[in-house]
Amino acid sequence: MQWLEQMRINTLERTLNGLDRLAHWRGREAAQSAHLVTGLKGEDAAYFYLCRKGYVIVARRWSTGNLPGDIDLIAWQNELLCFVEVKTRTAHDITPAETAVDNHKRNILRRLARQYVRQLPRPAAPEVRFDVLSVYLVPGQPHEFLHFENAFGWSERREYRD
Repeated sequence: MQWLEQMRINTLERTLNGLDRLAHWRGREAAQSAHLVTGLKGEDAAYFYLCRKGYVIVARRWSTGNLPGDIDLIAWQNELLCFVEVKTRTAHDITPAETAVDNHKRNILRRLARQYVRQLPRPAAPEVRFDVLSVYLVPGQPHEFLHFENAFGWSERREYRD
């Protein structure tokens, strides 16, 4: 059964990539800036990467509508609810992609995650984890993924200096 599921995921990914190429070839792409297109491609790659690892993706680009920001991917890993922030780069720069998830971005993700957990139809909140997934889409090379599970928690430790 595992083999069949992997084949289904691979076929779905190839179909999506083929449709993207066809849209590009026909000039029917949505008019978006290059960095937004790169980000969307990275999120698509991250989606399939997590599916192959056995995650069940329940939401992509989830937002509340009344709070700023969105959560790139929300997935279940067995009984654990994972909020995944995807950072995509087309080159290995001096600064790794995951460093872009700064304190401000973590606070936005926490706020959105609280809202998501509140609306779940469960009597008790599930165990939650925040992940960062760096995706490198370097031209001419296979996609590279760096998955930081439990990259941060519900709160930050503050260091006070005298």
